Amino acid sequence: MIKFFKSGLPYFRRMLIVAVPIMIQSGVTNFVSMLDNIMVGQVGTLEMSGVSIVNQLMVVFNLCIFGAMSGAGIFTAQFYGKKDSSGVKSTMQYKLLFSLFLTAVGIAAFVTMGDKLIGAYLQGEAAEGERELVARYAADYLEIMLVGLFPFALSQAYASTLRETSDRVIPMISTVTAVLVNLILNYILIFGHFGAPKMGINGAATATVISRFAELGILVIWAHTHKKKYPFIKGLFFSSTLTRELLKKITLISLPLLINEALWSAGMAMLNQCYSVRGLDVVAAVNIVSTVSNVFNVAFISFGSAIGIILSQMLGTGEKEKAKEASTRLLFFAVFTVIFIAVTMVIFAPLFPKIYNTSDEIRSLASALITVVALFMPVQSFTNACYFTLRSGGKTVITFIFDSGFVWTVSVPLAFILSRFTAVPIVPMYAIILSADIIKCVLGYAFMKKGVWLNTVVE
Repeated sequence: MIKFFKSGLPYFRRMLIVAVPIMIQSGVTNFVSMLDNIMVGQVGTLEMSGVSIVNQLMVVFNLCIFGAMSGAGIFTAQFYGKKDSSGVKSTMQYKLLFSLFLTAVGIAAFVTMGDKLIGAYLQGEAAEGERELVARYAADYLEIMLVGLFPFALSQAYASTLRETSDRVIPMISTVTAVLVNLILNYILIFGHFGAPKMGINGAATATVISRFAELGILVIWAHTHKKKYPFIKGLFFSSTLTRELLKKITLISLPLLINEALWSAGMAMLNQCYSVRGLDVVAAVNIVSTVSNVFNVAFISFGSAIGIILSQMLGTGEKEKAKEASTRLLFFAVFTVIFIAVTMVIFAPLFPKIYNTSDEIRSLASALITVVALFMPVQSFTNACYFTLRSGGKTVITFIFDSGFVWTVSVPLAFILSRFTAVPIVPMYAIILSADIIKCVLGYAFMKKGVWLNTVVE
């Protein structure tokens, strides 16, 4: 084991160089999101539930954008590994076009089906009139949040390209700046400080939209004023290098990832809908759990992103054997590190819900669910590392089967049966559904060891 870790030290250093800026960026984002959530929670439990429902729906859109960026990003990283600036430019043009298309689709879907989607989360037990109030709060919040979809999508196109070309600092700075803007404006607009109107949860939505325009502004201004550093920016909007052949090739790789992210996020939304059958208290508790766990999940998510970038760059230079050797070491390093984070999360699980202005029953339930999430965090870290490894070589159909395929064939049916046809309480139900990911660990490691992902897409 000692020999294994010693031989992996160069890979561990490289992963930390890539992962730490992503971790800082995501960590600050999720920590501020938690503070935002706490501020919204101070307004009231029903308002918090309305915001929680909309945010779960927004995750579906966000992950569709990430899926589209990720598919093109495989090409970006491999083109960068080959020092092909024209190829990088082509992939960025693809990202920009596709992100605009997805934004239009997303807005149309939320405008036409928003009320029905919100109503799906309001099926559990609730006092008279509470469902109607939560639905109204959610609809008002959603209407404002739609304005922020456009800058969010374009920001991801810029930020992902910079990260895949080995610049993690500027995306980190832009995101950290945006979340600080969001935090300050939340304080002002939610509670009506410094002479501003007291807008409640609508103030939270307004602050989010403004912060997304701030993030996009930083990325665009920086990238276009540093064309020597980013040669692929030259003529980005005026001279297309995106050929029909490359467009087709990227789309064939990207579509399974886009569909995967859409189905996976829809699967997560469905799981939350199954949990909501147990009542509005569960909706509030799951919101707290999601917010807190997102802060801690930053570690293994950042490690996964770093694994994907490192292995893609290795494959782009033709170092397949080196990539295979690195994959196993990076996987176990990610899991080993996350164990310590999971222990910390268990220790502090009873404290986080106390910050929220809600009932003791909801606090107790949230504390128990946070502990369950922490216990399964190493399992999630393992599956996440497997996912990004498989994705690095462009084998997106395999990642589709491994990720969203598993959610819809195992996790969602299991949750549906437990929520509708049994009286299993929410905490053991949550644990049973998370434990199914152990099967996913076995499948992911088997795919990795077979080496089916060792593929260069830019040859």
